[in-house]
Amino acid sequence: MATNLLLVYVVMMISRVAFFLENWSTFAPFMSWQLFRDMFHGALAFDTSAILYVNSLYLVLTLFPFHLKETAWFHRILNWLCVLTNSLAVASNLVDAVYFQYTGRRSTITVFSEFANEGNITSIFLIEFARHWYLVLTFAVIVALLWICFRSPSNSVWKKRWHYYVVQTVSVLVLTPLAIVGIRGSATAGTRPITISNANQYVNRPIESAVVLNTPFSMIRSIGKSVYVTPDYFVSEQLATIYTPERKPSPSDSLAMGRKNVVILIVESMSKEYVGSLNPDIDGGSYKGYMPFVDSLLKRSLTFEYSFANGRISMDAMPSILAGLPMFVEPFFLTPASLNDVHGLPHLLKQKGYFSAFFHGGHNISMGFSAFAHSIGYDRYFGLDEYCRSKKYGGMDDFDGKWAIWDEPFLQFTLDKMASLPEPFLTTVFTASSHHPYRLPEQYLDSLVEEGGQPIHKCVRYTDLSLRRFFERAERQKWYKNTIFVIVADHTNQPSHPEYKTDLGVYRVPIIFFTPNGTLKPQLRSDVIAQQTDITPSLLHLLGYDKPYVAFGCDLFADDPMESWAVNWNNGVYQLVKGDYLLQFDGEKTTAVYEFKCDPLLKRNLIGKVEKQAAMEQFLKAVIQQYMSRMNENRLTVADDD
Repeated sequence: MATNLLLVYVVMMISRVAFFLENWSTFAPFMSWQLFRDMFHGALAFDTSAILYVNSLYLVLTLFPFHLKETAWFHRILNWLCVLTNSLAVASNLVDAVYFQYTGRRSTITVFSEFANEGNITSIFLIEFARHWYLVLTFAVIVALLWICFRSPSNSVWKKRWHYYVVQTVSVLVLTPLAIVGIRGSATAGTRPITISNANQYVNRPIESAVVLNTPFSMIRSIGKSVYVTPDYFVSEQLATIYTPERKPSPSDSLAMGRKNVVILIVESMSKEYVGSLNPDIDGGSYKGYMPFVDSLLKRSLTFEYSFANGRISMDAMPSILAGLPMFVEPFFLTPASLNDVHGLPHLLKQKGYFSAFFHGGHNISMGFSAFAHSIGYDRYFGLDEYCRSKKYGGMDDFDGKWAIWDEPFLQFTLDKMASLPEPFLTTVFTASSHHPYRLPEQYLDSLVEEGGQPIHKCVRYTDLSLRRFFERAERQKWYKNTIFVIVADHTNQPSHPEYKTDLGVYRVPIIFFTPNGTLKPQLRSDVIAQQTDITPSLLHLLGYDKPYVAFGCDLFADDPMESWAVNWNNGVYQLVKGDYLLQFDGEKTTAVYEFKCDPLLKRNLIGKVEKQAAMEQFLKAVIQQYMSRMNENRLTVADDD
């Protein structure tokens, strides 16, 4: 048994090495010998826990004192059991080596809910198996190693039965508490079992915790766990004085534009890195990016130098952008809190006579978008089903084969439907083509070639072209000049430059406000911190909305720029951006403070050296407590916004 467990330790560590090598550019530049030693120490603790979880049945069958286990056929069962369970554990690690590139964290049990309604997962896996054949080969070698090196116990049965039972019973009594200690990760009385967040104590950056963790542990320890746990940082009276998400707009507002139409374009994976004019210092000023149309639109738009996503996957974006809800711990869609009452932007504007529609070219149940759109008040949902019913377009011939209708035809379809909507309207479009597995329509295979070292770049160019043709046609519509456009990414993807690979860089997305009639002065604002959750309060301000509502964000046009902020959750660590600083907080204490504007690579941890650290930590605690308590108590609305 001991030999077999040692073998499992070896193969688990091999899969971790494969994980590290697959994500070399994320981890290797920041490695040091001290960090390596700390990671290895932590990895042993988490592997021990995972191995004991995964092999619990094998251990029970091996240790329990009964003679049946001494037979040859039972040994074969143990062999199969050990190889099968540990092969699945290794497979989950190797799959996560690829999936981590899109989520920035180890997968938890909610990953099964995330893709529960997607019918294309098998084909996606097959594509990735082909692209990452070396990981498939690694898996085959590991399975072979487990099978060949497995050692069965002796078949002999002791003649002295009482001696046999005594030794076996003592073994169980001794090894059981040791196994419990291994699973808990500590032998110290009164301590809690190790959790996913404990991995951060072995690393310098939250994202590095993924190397310390393993996927079986992350999945097992997230089964049945309460996603939102309300901390008791403050009593309720004190909490409300530090921060509240309940916003009470002023009825009189000099910037109110009246009954403008609103078009929100949520662009798949549009990192700020891909927009050349937002990166004037990259490559000595010669960097052009991959979105020339967006660059041209920025000359007529209001945007922000410091703007951030609140999450890392598409599911995180809709609640943040359309309801002012950041992502903490798990995607909102996948938690019981998704059944809470949420009065998002369409619900609030409906009270002002707005008609609303949501557009996404994927299957109508894809990613839970249609369910959430309905829950926050959208009047209509247009997806793949509606597109295919239109005789004007190619139906499933325009389907990319994996996720959705290509951006170019679907955006034109969107314009067709918008022409028939009553004004004022709110429409939201979620694009899809700049998504893994990064395919292009056949007619663009020669003209939009891969460049810049990342497969996504050609797809970003295609989406940019699709947006150009959307606006070229939109500007001929009668509603165009009476419209506020917002262009924002759902999240980042495949960074190339080091400043976009940091704990903060992986959240940097453009947030763009464009008014064709020039009501909003074109400018690049550097005096404010912007985040996705600011979009709803900012739009409500521009439209003169005057009732209370809940949103975890700022009004970018009325709030004091010095009080603006951004927040996200990074591998068990909360991140707060405010003023010149980034603060990282693990739920109990601050772990790092960076002056991110002059230290974009986050190399100098200023913890304990920044005067504003205590105030930032207090503010972040208040945001967390408000969020958790409101999620658990269904308080995401206020009475007056009905």
